[in-house]
Amino acid sequence: MSNRPGIPEGSLPLTDLDLHLLGEGTHYHLWERLGAHPAPGGGCRFAVWAPNAREVHVVGDFNRWETGAARLESRGDSGVWEGFVPGALAGEAYKLRLRTAADEWTDRADPLARRTELPPRTASVVHAGAYEWRDGEWMAERRGRNALDAPISTYELHPGSWIRIPEYGGRSPTWRELAPRLVDYVAEHGFTHVELMPVMEHPFYGSWGYQVTGYFAPSARYGPPEDLKYLVDELHRAGVGVILDWVPSHFPADEFALARFDGTHLYEHADPRRGLHPDWDSLIFNYGRNEVRSFLISSALFWLTEFHADGLRVDAVASMLYLDYSREEGEWIPNRHGGRENLEAVDFLRRLNVEAYRRCPDIQMIAEESTAWPGVTRPPGAGGLGFGLKWDMGWMHDILLYMSRDPVHRRYHHGDLTFRQLYAFTENFVLALSHDEVVHGKGSLARRMPGDEQGRLANLRLLYAGMFAQPGKKLLFMGGEFAQLAEWDHESSLDWHLLDRDAHAGVLRWVGDLNELYRTEPALHELDCDPGGFEWVAADDHMQNVISFLRRSAGGERSVLVVLNHAAVERHGYRVGVPRPGTWLERLNSDAGVYGGAGSGNLGRVEAEAKPFHGSSWSVSLTLPPLSAVFLVPEGQAEFDEPGRTR
Repeated sequence: MSNRPGIPEGSLPLTDLDLHLLGEGTHYHLWERLGAHPAPGGGCRFAVWAPNAREVHVVGDFNRWETGAARLESRGDSGVWEGFVPGALAGEAYKLRLRTAADEWTDRADPLARRTELPPRTASVVHAGAYEWRDGEWMAERRGRNALDAPISTYELHPGSWIRIPEYGGRSPTWRELAPRLVDYVAEHGFTHVELMPVMEHPFYGSWGYQVTGYFAPSARYGPPEDLKYLVDELHRAGVGVILDWVPSHFPADEFALARFDGTHLYEHADPRRGLHPDWDSLIFNYGRNEVRSFLISSALFWLTEFHADGLRVDAVASMLYLDYSREEGEWIPNRHGGRENLEAVDFLRRLNVEAYRRCPDIQMIAEESTAWPGVTRPPGAGGLGFGLKWDMGWMHDILLYMSRDPVHRRYHHGDLTFRQLYAFTENFVLALSHDEVVHGKGSLARRMPGDEQGRLANLRLLYAGMFAQPGKKLLFMGGEFAQLAEWDHESSLDWHLLDRDAHAGVLRWVGDLNELYRTEPALHELDCDPGGFEWVAADDHMQNVISFLRRSAGGERSVLVVLNHAAVERHGYRVGVPRPGTWLERLNSDAGVYGGAGSGNLGRVEAEAKPFHGSSWSVSLTLPPLSAVFLVPEGQAEFDEPGRTR
């Protein structure tokens, strides 16, 4: 490979193959070729895709932001402009100054920039940072940690409002300041993964990161890119996986970024019926354009490879799949078959997932998809979209509606508890109680529960028990684990002072023990995505607001009996069929005093009797505390320390 004139040896200019792959939409490592790349001997090579520009210049700290000092050359029909700037150094700010076909000048942030200025400043920054990873043990083992038969319990958080640092005026922590606090907290309370709301650069803090302008740059609000790698590294070294939210569904219309990048609708559709998102007043990517597909798939692979992310949670997939999403009659354009499906987006998502799993087979791609689109987690070859997991939005809606009702009225809505099992294994699901459920006037999860303080927290413990007991991976948004009372506010810290109250500390302990049991008991996670792992004992006791079921391990040799009492009254002598005789140990009881309960229960164990019930030859007689969950296992299956506490 020979260098282009003016580009020194070692700076790796774009090759004809690079341009060819970009043009056909199959260049998936664009961050290595486009953007700013400092040369070993000084100076920097710049390259950008701007096919409709007449001129492209690099302006920045290194040339006093003057036009003409660093003009890039066109690479012919590829639409790429490239050039070498001798004086540009790592750490210096820059923008791309484009002259459009309309003879107008516009300054743009680099779409492939790997670092940015601190918002509200919008320039890109030449980046040459290096990081020496120390998570080799995790990376060698993570296929098993991220597998469908592994326990996956995710703690979702917004890095800017999880905790504030009072000694610095209550500001958000940097990545390095966050690391020790977060690692210790998540590990102590048993979560297997952390999910960070979008860390990619975004101009409006109030978008929580979902209005992305820097698809290859972590937000400068929390420090340089290497510090985010440090956080991921530390979590991995503590045995905790890291999932990143990623947003290919839309982008903001800020004039410094992607919108009308070279004076034309380059990344987005020109027709607002396809290119304008009605809900967020943002722009929709043109998934049918080859170079846009390369850009987005490269972005996904960038975070998976360069930042060792264990998965991406793809935001707002439903808005990508349907051409009429949030649109009225006449506000959308049908596909070539006259239908409402966005065929270009479907093809993009399939390609995205194929490439992600081909290049990083030990990760998970997770869809936030709120409709009944079939096969979201099925392979593309079988007509699916190719995701590994999908958020179960139906369960979230039904269970929160049910739990918000006064227990007196729950018998009339029993189907909200049981309906999920009709579709529970049609996809590989994540049971998610996410940030979306504690914003926009919905209140916190604790505040949505009925009753006085004691009743609300009992209901909350019961809600979490049902989530951990049912098939599916788990996700809980920050603050929920200790019954945050206030609705989430991205401008302030969580209310950590609540942990000074025994009742809230008890909820946190309950979540930690649920995590412990979920992680250590194969019957609760091995068949999360397989119908062989679930069996109803009794789904029809709506008059008493009780459901009971068995969870089983892959070999069937281990089982857990779960009984959930959604009534506000205690049940004595409640009989439940069991599959085997002998002693059944009360492994967890949400009414135990250590969780803030009243301490009612079964004194740690019950004996199965030869009394046929629920189709079984044996049964147990239980005391069910009000608004409680009881987990029982056959004696000899698992050790335990004391009733209500796992080892």
